[in-house]
Amino acid sequence: MSALKDRLSDGLYGLGWATVKKLPEPVATGLGRRIADLAWKRRGKSVLRLESNLARVVPDATPERLAELSKAGMRSYMRYWMESFRLPTWTRERVERSVDIKGRHHLEEGLAAGRGVILALPHLANWDLAGVWVTRSLGVPFTTVAERLKPESLYDRFVAYRESLGMEVLPHTGGSAFGTLARRLRAGGLVCLVADRDLSASGIEVTFFGDTARMPAGPAILAQQTGALLLPVTLWYDDSAVMRGRIHPPVDLPGTGTRTDKTSVMTQDLADAFAAGIADHPEDWHMLQRLWLADLEERGDTTEDGAPGPSRSSTGREEDRQR
Repeated sequence: MSALKDRLSDGLYGLGWATVKKLPEPVATGLGRRIADLAWKRRGKSVLRLESNLARVVPDATPERLAELSKAGMRSYMRYWMESFRLPTWTRERVERSVDIKGRHHLEEGLAAGRGVILALPHLANWDLAGVWVTRSLGVPFTTVAERLKPESLYDRFVAYRESLGMEVLPHTGGSAFGTLARRLRAGGLVCLVADRDLSASGIEVTFFGDTARMPAGPAILAQQTGALLLPVTLWYDDSAVMRGRIHPPVDLPGTGTRTDKTSVMTQDLADAFAAGIADHPEDWHMLQRLWLADLEERGDTTEDGAPGPSRSSTGREEDRQR
């Protein structure tokens, strides 16, 4: 049964990549919205979890407001997928007119100075599109990490897809990813990591919207060990066809304390930057899984919530099958 489910998932993703990119854009946009609305009306586990997470982000929201936010959230989520399926066909000019990033000077100045740069992002809007903007518009290659999970064929699809967009994707297995990331950064390169959810034993506990969650230690540790700039990034959609974003100022390296202390402080700073972006655009936060430790404890599972995806790592990169 598990093997059948894996083959079905792989087949559906393959169908999406093969067909959606061939559709006229208005048709693809309308299709994504219809799928989102249907999923929202079904009130499945993912939608209910999204609403539960949004209730922490917008604690004074009425049930009606939460329903509106979750419906908008599912539409934003499907916009991510429709865009991602079509990204391989987008020209540099199309990418440039589809993305507007403020604060890009933080990235450009860090790279120009010969320092490595770490971009750390939450699950906001479309980080794959942001990555294409970096590689095609800025002309800067970057490295990320993916953990090899089942189904293998689907993992291979995601890796091939991202490599076709100009990203270097390192496998997390084997223990060599961290060292390779450090070498890239010491050589003045760029590393991009999705870093708002880590359920591994090495995750750092942070205060996030008033309660405890766990986020990856990797970005802060890499910054400490290599001297690279650690830049939070937040993304969002508006009513236009353009994705907006902001590269925030660098996270400061504490002057005192142990490495563990410094890692905790820096990861909390990341969490605060993420929270500010999510609070401004909660409908674009595609967190359809359990995140806060209290929610995990209710389930009796503090390590995984049963929603693995084709690439996930404690270094900070995560792709959930529902994402």
